[in-house]
Amino acid sequence: DEKGRENHVLVMHIDASPQVHANQADDVFLRVGDKSKLQTFEERLQLNYDKGERYFEDKAVPDATIDDIDMNFVKEYTDKIDYGKSPLEYLKENRGFIKEKDGKLQISTAAILLFGKNPQNFFPRARIRFIRYEGTEEKFGTEMNVIKDVIFEGTLLNMINEAIAYLDTQVKEKTYLGSDGTFVTDEEYPKFVRQELIVNAVTHRAYSITGTDIQIKMFDDHIVVESPGKLPGLVRADNIRFTHFSRNPKIAEFLKNYKFVKEFGEGVNRMCNELEQVGLKDPVYHTNAFMLQAVIYNSKVGKTIVEKTADSLKKLAVAVNKSLIDYQKPAIGEEKSAIGEEKSAVNRIKSAIEQQKYNEPSKANILKVYDEIEKNQIFGTKEIKEILDCSPSTARAVMTKLRDMKVVKAVNGKGKGKYVFIE
Repeated sequence: DEKGRENHVLVMHIDASPQVHANQADDVFLRVGDKSKLQTFEERLQLNYDKGERYFEDKAVPDATIDDIDMNFVKEYTDKIDYGKSPLEYLKENRGFIKEKDGKLQISTAAILLFGKNPQNFFPRARIRFIRYEGTEEKFGTEMNVIKDVIFEGTLLNMINEAIAYLDTQVKEKTYLGSDGTFVTDEEYPKFVRQELIVNAVTHRAYSITGTDIQIKMFDDHIVVESPGKLPGLVRADNIRFTHFSRNPKIAEFLKNYKFVKEFGEGVNRMCNELEQVGLKDPVYHTNAFMLQAVIYNSKVGKTIVEKTADSLKKLAVAVNKSLIDYQKPAIGEEKSAIGEEKSAVNRIKSAIEQQKYNEPSKANILKVYDEIEKNQIFGTKEIKEILDCSPSTARAVMTKLRDMKVVKAVNGKGKGKYVFIE
């Protein structure tokens, strides 16, 4: 120590508690960095919800009456789960959706969210908002890049079904010839992963946070799903794959009966497995203030950009070889080493473009399209437009140049104007 004596430092590791603890003065503190922050009443209540000591879904909704419940839908649900008594008896006797106090019925938050005729009358921001951005980042002001903004409302089940169906329409597909000679169609994100992100956000949202909604933000290379509330209980970003905790057990049980997932806690692990199977990164989780963000990416984690570009150049060299045969010197047709062939491939590509006397932007566009289109992938002007972020007329012009170079061939049965690069 400072006096030159041998000494020891005692390090104590205290695991997070599943409960909220108060001191003798009944004050609750939350450790934030190297400081302990005194919690206000609202913060303490939210901590109780996050720890599972209290459930906001059980809280009675002021001014809600039995007339605000869609009893026909309750009947559909009780039929689905083979409940033999009346819908009202189910709400009263099972799961405590409705309670009687002082001769009056109290309608719970879960009852309104799951069975309400119009849940947004009581929880205006209990909804899902889909936002599509142009590019790979969110911009503001004069650079705002929002191109779609859609809101889904109604019961939780209705919102989930509509949001999943709409997101399906926004996901890109790639169709290509498989190794067995049949056409294969791949989506940029696995369907189960897209569905599970939405279901998780709705199931585990902190409905006590009423000032914002669940947001699905879609960019060119990733999707972010933001849900109000931090990770619940003892769940952390580094253990979320195998640690399970439900902030809203009634809502979770309801959605389980609609078979969005087979078992509780299966979802995140299965998402990781499905992403890994197609070569995509595992979901990434962040807590930003009071919002939990789940992020998935559509970029492969295998080959680097340099490797992918090299593969593309070699593939294009094969495709243009026939069209260049009249231009090449005899030496090009001779056998060469692997390194020599790669260099020759680059030269043949450049030569093919130079023979057409295209301007520099056109040359760059052709190479970029070829670099992005994968082997045997079927594409048209729509895909070119997305790759180059250009106008339809520019995309059509690039496609015309590819046909003129005789490096693509038409594909029948897949719609008008569909091509693949010639191998």
